[in-house]
Amino acid sequence: MQQQEGRRPMTQPSASPVLRARDWLFRDRRTGAITVAQWPNLPLWLFFGLMLAAWLARGAEPAATWLSLAADVALGWWAIDELVRGVNPWRRLLGLAALIGLATLIALRSGG
Repeated sequence: MQQQEGRRPMTQPSASPVLRARDWLFRDRRTGAITVAQWPNLPLWLFFGLMLAAWLARGAEPAATWLSLAADVALGWWAIDELVRGVNPWRRLLGLAALIGLATLIALRSGG
């Protein structure tokens, strides 16, 4: 198998189904590297910071509520970005799972 410069080779076609599945799920389609997690980007840093601020402001309404809502928006932003632009299927599934979890949490909070 010929390797392009700067790219890692994909698993050989004769490789086991487990290795082929691993490659399909976790390989970055641009670089060829295995990508399970990445350094947090802006929306995720905002989510962490806003959640910490909401936790510190607990009991001080309405600030805690607004901070929590802003954290939900930041997490939704991150999840949609991963779902649309994730570097591999794993990252896209992670974005989908976060969106489903966030929608469930919002529904539970609102009593729905």
